[in-house]
Amino acid sequence: MEQQVIGREEEIRRFNEYLNSDRSEFIAVYGRRRVGKTYLIRNVIAGKADFSISGMSNVTTKEQLINFDMALGLHWAEAPKSDNWIEAFHNLEQYLSKRRKGVKIVFIDEMPWMDTPKSHFISALEHFWNSWASERNDIKLIVCGSATNWMLSNVINNHGGLHNRVTHQIVLKPFTLSECRRYFNSFGFPYSEREIIECYMVMGGIPYYLSLMDKKFSVIQNIDRLFFDERGELRNESNNLFKSLFRKSEDYEAIIKAISSKRKGIVRSEIVETAKMNNNARLTKMINELEECGFIRSYNDLSGKSRQTTYQLVDPFVHFDYSIAQKNKNNDEQFWTHTILTPLYNNWCGLAFEMVCLNHITEIKRALGISGMRCGVFTWRSTDDELPGAQVDLVIDRADRTINLCEMKYTQGEFVITAKYEKELLNKVSAMMASVGTRKTIRLTMITNDGVKRNKHSSVVMAEVKANEIF
Repeated sequence: MEQQVIGREEEIRRFNEYLNSDRSEFIAVYGRRRVGKTYLIRNVIAGKADFSISGMSNVTTKEQLINFDMALGLHWAEAPKSDNWIEAFHNLEQYLSKRRKGVKIVFIDEMPWMDTPKSHFISALEHFWNSWASERNDIKLIVCGSATNWMLSNVINNHGGLHNRVTHQIVLKPFTLSECRRYFNSFGFPYSEREIIECYMVMGGIPYYLSLMDKKFSVIQNIDRLFFDERGELRNESNNLFKSLFRKSEDYEAIIKAISSKRKGIVRSEIVETAKMNNNARLTKMINELEECGFIRSYNDLSGKSRQTTYQLVDPFVHFDYSIAQKNKNNDEQFWTHTILTPLYNNWCGLAFEMVCLNHITEIKRALGISGMRCGVFTWRSTDDELPGAQVDLVIDRADRTINLCEMKYTQGEFVITAKYEKELLNKVSAMMASVGTRKTIRLTMITNDGVKRNKHSSVVMAEVKANEIF
């Protein structure tokens, strides 16, 4: 049966453009574990690769070279054996030189695994590209890997022989809500938009996680089955997630745990203190890589009074693991079913829905009718003694001298604005105007799953976005 690619239209368009160009291309694809990198590439090249190989995990250089020789031998019966990576890539050159005229596609998957200690793999790859492939106009080299820090350090931001040699990079992001809906619809899942949102609040938009869902079961049943059943396929996923992406992954996990310890995020000095990290260039690199992978976001205060950048967890899967899955101390195989509508669930879903919104800023701007407008995205924290600790996590500062102060709420049914909450909202608006010192119009904006219930207090809301509008 023909494989189906859901979404990824822009990535497919770019791939086809690069593959049909009149020069050799060095295309680097990266993104977090299970996001669908290999699946996308294999569907784009559709079996047309002249040479393809996947690196092997936790093996020696000798075993990696044997794997390379065997892959080359599938296409070239006379392929000589390689004693090192210089010979391996030279043999690849010889093979490709014998191929027909026209484009020649080389696909190296899980490339970070091939760079074993003291193997000089990168040096050999540099030589292959710089001395041979880049001098031609028919080589399309596609490299891919989940180990993001390796891909960024050794390929994208390489300061050696591969400096500025990558002609194109494609960062594969998780699915949006719209793509999740398309996925479920295409496979006959009977899920409502609300169920899809709750699925996203748990798994994010990671295609592999979605592929494990069984349409015979509800979202709640699937979460129990995948996360809490003794044989659940995602039961130990969090243990492997950071290890697959980062070398010395325990340091990255320490940063993530420090950032997640405060719902509203923390500044760099707090990361240093909480995670017990050195305040150096390596910390900067690790934070940047975590943001590049979509685990965290960085933002500045709208008022500009603080120059410190704040970092906040925005990855739904990691949030679910820390907030819910790790609380299952008794190994309850129906832990999620038993958690629904409890205080633990309510505390989790409020922030989880905010993460959904923060991962769909483009869609929120579209729903507000400002897609084409230049906008800055900020947060705002009150310094007013009467509103201690008040914070707005999503502030959209628009070029038309308008600010959307966005409150994000997830409820069972329409969100009800009480007299007390109306006063709180008005105080936030007043405090923001005083703090920012701007003449811009502040539009109080509610982003909810089921809308705002109309009553005598709801007129405080000047703009509204419902969850179905960000699909």
